[in-house]
Amino acid sequence: MIDSEGYRPNVGIVICNREGKVFWAKRVGQSGWQFPQGGIQTEESLKQALYRELNEEVGLRSKDVELLYQSNDWLHYRLPEHYIRYESEPKFVGQKQVWFLLGLKANEEKITLNRSRQPEFDDWCWVDYWYPVDQVVEFKREVYKSALQEMLTPFNMYTRQQ
Repeated sequence: MIDSEGYRPNVGIVICNREGKVFWAKRVGQSGWQFPQGGIQTEESLKQALYRELNEEVGLRSKDVELLYQSNDWLHYRLPEHYIRYESEPKFVGQKQVWFLLGLKANEEKITLNRSRQPEFDDWCWVDYWYPVDQVVEFKREVYKSALQEMLTPFNMYTRQQ
């Protein structure tokens, strides 16, 4: 599903723990790391997409996390020119994402990266809150910065409730 401007609707997921760290995952067979994210299927709500992607990519279920925040609007990133397939219909130029901040309630041993037939990630770790902004692939950096800035207050409130 691609909108009239060429953007694919998507959910972005930031999982945090009580120690003030965020879940950071390595793409299968690549050197790049990112937050979990995934497309929204036809007739699927944002929250349905969130929990489906969370289970497929990280092995967690809705009962394993606490929904702390949902971004107010779509955040867009455009793919670099060499990734855009201008000949495809409809033309796909990037992604628009609604971001969710989740607090981990379950034990981290519940995290499993091989839940789906084609895993997205092959490694993960906990990192400092702002670390991903400088580490994610360049074309996603502004979206990461905007999402994390918007979620900072609920993140701080959650991590201070130890």
